[in-house]
Amino acid sequence: MNQCKETEEGHLLQSTLSADDGCQTRAESLEQEQLKQDSPGLSCLSMKSQRSKGLPISFTKQIPEETSEVPCNPSAKQHHLDLDSIFMLLQEKIFTFVKSELKTFQKILSPDCSEKWRRNEAVLNSEEEEQGRSRREALVKITQHFLRQMRQEELADCLLNRTSATSCQNKLKSNLKKLRFLFEGIAKAGNPTLLNQIYTQLYITEGGTGEVNDEHEVRQIETTSRRSARLEKTITCAEIFHNLPERDEPTRTVMTKGVAGIGKTVLTQKVTLDWAEDKANQDIQFIFPFTFKKLNVLKEKKFSLVELVYQFFPETKGICRFEEFQVLFIFDGLDECRLPLDFQNNEILTDVTESTSVDVLLTNLIRGNLLPSARLWITTRPAAASHIPPECVDMVTEVRGFTDPQKEEYFRKRFRDEEQASRIISHIKTSRSLQIMCHIPIFCWITATVLEDVLKTGEAVELPQTLTNMYIHFLVVQTKLRNIKYDGGAAKNAHWSPESRKMIEALGKLAFEQLQKGNLVFYESDLTECGIDIREASVYSGVFTQMFKEERGLYQDKVFCFIHLTVQEFLAALHVHLTFFNSGVNLLSEEQLTTQTHRRVNDKCSVKLYQSAVDGALQSPNGQLDLFLRFLLGLSVHTNQSLLQGLLMQTTRASQAKKEVVQYIRTNIGENLSPERSINLFHCLNELNDNSLVEEIQQYLNSGSLSADNLSSAQWSALVFILVSSGKNLDVFDLKKYSATEEGLLWLLPVVKASSKSLLSGCNILERGCKCLGSILSSKSSSLIELDLSYNDLQDRGVKLLCADLESPQCKLEVLRLNGCKLSWRSCKALCSVLRSQTSNLRELDLNNNDLQDSGVMKLSDGLESPHCALKFLRLSGCNLSHESCEALASVFSSPSCSLIELDISNNDLHDSGVKLLSAGFKSPHCKLETLSLSGCLLTEEGCSFVVSALSSNPSYLRKLDLSYNNPGDSGVRLLSAHPYWRQDTVRICNAGIQRLTSGLRKYACELIMDHNTAHKNLCLLDPNIITDEQEEWPYPDRSERFECWYQLLCKSGLTGRCYWEVNYIGLVSIGVTYIGIQRSGFSDKSCIGGNNSSWSLDCSPVSYSAWHNNKVKVIHRPSPCTVRNRVAVYLDWPAGTVSFYKVSDILSHIHTFHCTFTEPLYPAFRIRSEFTYGQFNLVSLCQMNEED
Repeated sequence: MNQCKETEEGHLLQSTLSADDGCQTRAESLEQEQLKQDSPGLSCLSMKSQRSKGLPISFTKQIPEETSEVPCNPSAKQHHLDLDSIFMLLQEKIFTFVKSELKTFQKILSPDCSEKWRRNEAVLNSEEEEQGRSRREALVKITQHFLRQMRQEELADCLLNRTSATSCQNKLKSNLKKLRFLFEGIAKAGNPTLLNQIYTQLYITEGGTGEVNDEHEVRQIETTSRRSARLEKTITCAEIFHNLPERDEPTRTVMTKGVAGIGKTVLTQKVTLDWAEDKANQDIQFIFPFTFKKLNVLKEKKFSLVELVYQFFPETKGICRFEEFQVLFIFDGLDECRLPLDFQNNEILTDVTESTSVDVLLTNLIRGNLLPSARLWITTRPAAASHIPPECVDMVTEVRGFTDPQKEEYFRKRFRDEEQASRIISHIKTSRSLQIMCHIPIFCWITATVLEDVLKTGEAVELPQTLTNMYIHFLVVQTKLRNIKYDGGAAKNAHWSPESRKMIEALGKLAFEQLQKGNLVFYESDLTECGIDIREASVYSGVFTQMFKEERGLYQDKVFCFIHLTVQEFLAALHVHLTFFNSGVNLLSEEQLTTQTHRRVNDKCSVKLYQSAVDGALQSPNGQLDLFLRFLLGLSVHTNQSLLQGLLMQTTRASQAKKEVVQYIRTNIGENLSPERSINLFHCLNELNDNSLVEEIQQYLNSGSLSADNLSSAQWSALVFILVSSGKNLDVFDLKKYSATEEGLLWLLPVVKASSKSLLSGCNILERGCKCLGSILSSKSSSLIELDLSYNDLQDRGVKLLCADLESPQCKLEVLRLNGCKLSWRSCKALCSVLRSQTSNLRELDLNNNDLQDSGVMKLSDGLESPHCALKFLRLSGCNLSHESCEALASVFSSPSCSLIELDISNNDLHDSGVKLLSAGFKSPHCKLETLSLSGCLLTEEGCSFVVSALSSNPSYLRKLDLSYNNPGDSGVRLLSAHPYWRQDTVRICNAGIQRLTSGLRKYACELIMDHNTAHKNLCLLDPNIITDEQEEWPYPDRSERFECWYQLLCKSGLTGRCYWEVNYIGLVSIGVTYIGIQRSGFSDKSCIGGNNSSWSLDCSPVSYSAWHNNKVKVIHRPSPCTVRNRVAVYLDWPAGTVSFYKVSDILSHIHTFHCTFTEPLYPAFRIRSEFTYGQFNLVSLCQMNEED
């Protein structure tokens, strides 16, 4: 309808309303005239009173004599006046009603009706009584009649459509309220559970694409809380249809992905029910929930879109124009669709009343050709997402299942008995494997079913630890329930009755044959092909509802499916297992054993079965048989077979067969398989209870055939599952063994959360990683008590993020190491707040090698003096501190609340004056210091005397005193050695001397001599400690320690303590350290410094530095233009495990630090990179520490 036509129709309606106003005016005049003529006794009321007497009305002019005084009946004239009055008032009421209703109809027919529909709906609902609705319906028909007489057919249709909407909507909502019930139990009549009671909010994320995901779903569902820590945008079910702020156009089509059993269908039911109960999405006038499962039945039939809606929702038959309303179509279960959905070749359709195939309807509806104003919500498993073209989808969401708190919420809703719920939750928390599986709602339900039975019967059954074990228990429980209900048996009687065995065999056969075809939903024809009578299938679905269910299609066609993909795969594996061990037939290779053989299946035969299963799974597309293989192997374990006694004719403890199968799996892992295939084989080892699982995957990662830096999401998820569910080596988790990157941390956060000690040092963790770690620290379910973040570029912002969660009451962290994290005094301010917190559990804090300065220690001291501070170990080595810090720390030791027992402030230029101030605190009776390190603090005899004097007042506490790398002199040494209360090993005063009184790192300067016997023959020694390269070889004697290929040499002395040296260089050179055992021959990484695990080097060039270790490089761009001559300093702190490089100018500028646990002395090493500088001059010169540039 165009705008001009709408305006014309509006004028027609307005004219009608004006005529009504004239009628009303005339009615009012007549009423007033009547009131003037009528006496009070002849009012309407009195007339009504006379009629109530039942006297007849006379139409004659004669008046009987006996009534001459008071007439018994009104005259004809009076009667005529009474009727005129009545009908005049009646006309007034009708005109008033019609006028009011016509104005409402005019609003309804206005162009902006869709926006104002909610208000109009309220108007239409103003009279709830049936009488009011009847009047309105009658007037609608009359109005339609006159509109059609006026040839306003379109307006007439529109009026009918819009006035019928309210009634249709109410009926539709009433019908959809049946979704408030979920049926749980063993009968179709079921034990209805209110959806709003049992529903637990799901973890839903916004974002992603509709790309193909071919991986097996169990690989996907084994991703747990890791993704939530990746800071993805989470939404509630009510927010799914909210428009994205970055989009100008409204969101039309939403695709929600999620693996089977994750809760997609229940989510759509919840959204629909909330709408039907007027709780949410009230801007939507109609919601039509469809399932592809039921649409499949209509594959050969033709409908228009309107007819299709009428077919499923007959309550809406009064509506013919859905484009006038905000409509939401829900299409649940795209993965179950058997329609072609041919978006490329299907005809274009725009008319909602034109009949065509359901496939054409759907493709045009999704493309927006048909009813473009409608909203669409499509749910699917990830593998089927690609059936919809990406350009047809405005937003993708993903249902991720339950977080840890949501798991607990589910079980508390599932079990109203608080004690029973707590016991079940406690059971689940004892098994990491179960915690991972219960990420999926269907696993929560299966677990609840099994554990409820265990607790109810009181049987001492070991908690299921693997998928196979859990599903066997689930099958046993279902069989018990079947026997109780249908055979009258007791729960503790033998549950494998002949009827139960028959059902399991039939369902197993169906599961296996349909799994091979890729079918998850079965129709009558599918069952017939498997040799199952449709009546038997109905019986099975009635008995085993919780494993196998029947639904009714549109025309009462029966649709069957297993409750979850994993149940079908388990029963398929069980069918193969039972067939093999009961009849000797290997269904996977179609070989039948001889009569003599199958009476007792031997190891060789069973190994062949499992090998053929492994081969089949490795050859199946997209991992379709991965979980089937895991179940089949799990069924071979004797503890699982014992639960199946009665089904199996024979069980076996075939340990030799198990060994051969494990070896066969390991052999296949070593082949050129895709990473997905290899990782699933690790899962198989887990099902076989192979204890070397973590070591195997670690070896696989280390071999380089699976690069941790390029893992897909499925691979990361599998790795997380393996590490977490193994329950081994999780007390200490070292990220560097898997991937020393922040991305690796984000994927492996569940492992960090499950470990008690996580080593994340030197893993390139930045601010984002800190934020994610903070969420773990504040998590109630976290086990983390020790965290090492040393040598990461966290800076103050990262530490601030951590500290916000360190103050959480849920935080259990006791040890935090932040060595070398580029922190300043601002970090101390945040840490001070943590130390002052009443809920902090922090006991040990390592801040070594950060530029905190005195201002930082002063901030920290405020927290250390707090009565809530429980810190016992504090390390501040190399923090650029002076005597001012000593004064602040002395105040801490004098505080009554001081709990410190170990303090390390070594490698700071404190001088004797600083130690004097510090000693005032040592004298305090509140000081209980046991370990004190003042190594490398520029102390002399005087400073040592201050320490001895102060600590003598508390001799019973001190256990270790480190005064190495100072200059106590002979007298100081005698003073320290003669102390009566200290054992000989209490005081450490090695590496002393006058040179230790030099400020900064130069106090650790050492004299080095190049070892000419290691020099390559093309290196020329211009001086004992100066080398350059030559094109011709020098006539050096042949020696085994001489480098033969790379232009390299070492120094003579191996170093262990703290050592510092400087090197001048020209050209392209490498400077580093190495173990003495580095290879001397061959052009390989093993003989090149930095190219192996035994050496560390810095490549120096005019434009950049490159740090090398184990053939891995980190490029560091030079901050300032180079000069012809350059100097680099090397600082080795062997006990601390660090080698640092600095650019030498007026100050030392840090270039790079390597971190490692050294196991033997290190030798300074040099290399001239002649292969890159042919014909150029290169030179390396060891500096005398007093030498000027």
